Amino acid sequence: MGESWATSAGSRRQVPDDQGLIAAAAQSPGGSVAEIDPAFADDPNGYVPGEAIRGAWVVGPDGLLTGEYRHNPHHGPPQDDFAKLVEDEPWLDWLGENPVGAIRESVTECFADQAPGAELTWMKILDPPRGATSGRPAPDDEQFLIPTRTALAVYFAAQIVAPDRARATVCGIFTWAATGLDTPADRRDRIWLDLDADLDWAEQQLAPRMYAMDEDAPTPG
Repeated sequence: MGESWATSAGSRRQVPDDQGLIAAAAQSPGGSVAEIDPAFADDPNGYVPGEAIRGAWVVGPDGLLTGEYRHNPHHGPPQDDFAKLVEDEPWLDWLGENPVGAIRESVTECFADQAPGAELTWMKILDPPRGATSGRPAPDDEQFLIPTRTALAVYFAAQIVAPDRARATVCGIFTWAATGLDTPADRRDRIWLDLDADLDWAEQQLAPRMYAMDEDAPTPG
């Protein structure tokens, strides 16, 4: 396996007279200091997509810039990245033929409800999702379960643009739960958006949220 761009050989450049860069280097002896493109990143102290990094200045063990600069070949407009959503092959059939599109559309709708006209410039799944599923034994083989309810928590980052609002990059948890999977006519779905939440917390909410939907089910008339 080859080296990544951040550890590969770079080119020599004149070190800029930038006190912020020099101070950052002093705090990273033996490491590197990233150069972030503000055209693609909203907050250098928040989530920064990999494509927003122009390159990195190499720092010597003494905390001084060496003049070596490593260019990021992936620098450019950030793109959607849903690879982590499917890398562990989770069960997503209940989301339809296009789970990625369904999740992206639902997240967009969450933000559009708060800011009419909101769109996602890009969206990235940051970790494999967490899920919970329950069911009932199959009538012809009790070793198999027929899924009746399920829930999925996805940790994501996204950039939001909306009319008359400043562009913003956010991180959070998107949760989708569904019940009545075995009786499509009675199926009910619900979604949650929890910004700045973590995936461990979200996983603990899956079962309570999933079963709470049964309590809210309409009473047959």
